[in-house]
Amino acid sequence: MQSDLNQHPAAGSGQSLNDSSDPEKSKSKGLRALAWIAVLLFFGAGFFLVLHYKAATPAPGAGGGGRRGGGAGAGGVSLTSATAQKGNIGVYLDSIGTVTPVYTSNITSQVNGIVTAVHFAEGQLVRKGDPLIDIDARPYQATLLQAQGILQRDQGLLAQAQMDLTRYQAAWARNAIQKQQVDDQEKLVEQDNGTVKNDQGTVQFDQIQVDFCHIVSPITGRVGLRLVDPGNVVQANGTTVLAVVTQIQPITVVFTVAEDSLGQIQPQLRKRAKLAVEAFDRTAQKQIASGTLITLDNLIDTTTGTLRARASFANKDSALYPNQFVNTRLLVNTLVGATLIPTAAVQHNGQTAFVYVLKDNKAHVTNVKVGVTEGQTAQVQGVNPGDVLATSSFDKLTDGATISISTRPTPPASTSGSEAP
Repeated sequence: MQSDLNQHPAAGSGQSLNDSSDPEKSKSKGLRALAWIAVLLFFGAGFFLVLHYKAATPAPGAGGGGRRGGGAGAGGVSLTSATAQKGNIGVYLDSIGTVTPVYTSNITSQVNGIVTAVHFAEGQLVRKGDPLIDIDARPYQATLLQAQGILQRDQGLLAQAQMDLTRYQAAWARNAIQKQQVDDQEKLVEQDNGTVKNDQGTVQFDQIQVDFCHIVSPITGRVGLRLVDPGNVVQANGTTVLAVVTQIQPITVVFTVAEDSLGQIQPQLRKRAKLAVEAFDRTAQKQIASGTLITLDNLIDTTTGTLRARASFANKDSALYPNQFVNTRLLVNTLVGATLIPTAAVQHNGQTAFVYVLKDNKAHVTNVKVGVTEGQTAQVQGVNPGDVLATSSFDKLTDGATISISTRPTPPASTSGSEAP
């Protein structure tokens, strides 16, 4: 018993030593916990500030400040708007074409000879009948002179034969000569008359040969580069082109239209309507000239399913150049009293087109049917002239969303022509 009593105090004394160190460990653990809590609070506060800053910053292009009703807060979605208008819009057929002169003359020589003079300057505008090239005409003038001499001789023989015939007829009337002599003289007169006509034809031919030596412009137009020089020898009916003259005022454009478009064009042509055609440059951005449709070709190209058409342009400023590539727009119809809106207001959900109609400070989704479009303008069905439509901030808009219209100006819907859908 005594030994047990002696052992228990030892054990008790050890327990008391361990208990004396527990407060220090508890204090250390508490400090570490407080430190972690402080770190977490710090990061939480930073995260909260970042989120708050982003929420307060307005989205780019929203059309107004967040604190003035520009965001999705109490003021609603800030956006720009446009008003649907009533107007006229044209239906166009777009195509590509080539500027083609009404007349193009490739001038070649009709006689053999040496070029003695070139009267035109390269690129010069010449009128019909203006001299272009001279060829040595002396050999042909000599031949003409010979033919004129033969004609003059034969005309004298004819006159003598006719005079003798008159005498023979008078003598036969007095029964002084036989009838056969009179008949023979009549046939001789006919022979001489035929000889004179033959001589006249020879003279005319030789005169034409002389005229061929003086080449003049057959049309009014612009002459091209000089292809021959004085001293060059040219051949009759050769392949060498001496000059090229093209008519540029007026001028035409040949373009193609799809065979499916004949139903829109032919009724207008039967009414003798003058369909307007506009010519644009290669980029289709700058209009070059305006003209009218002349006619359609008589055959459809089966390989492409297209038909050629020709339009005429006055080309007063010579803006259209022969063989120039142009984009053409043929006006086939004009829609009168159509509802026009900016194309920016039209949104698509698959095959469905819709707009946001703004009414009572709210956006209302309205389905529309888009018809003719022209640049920034579209003709639609489903809204009425005077309806106010959203033209921006579509990523924030929903049906029934509260909106705030920005004062930023929006271009009005144009009432110009447009292309076929």
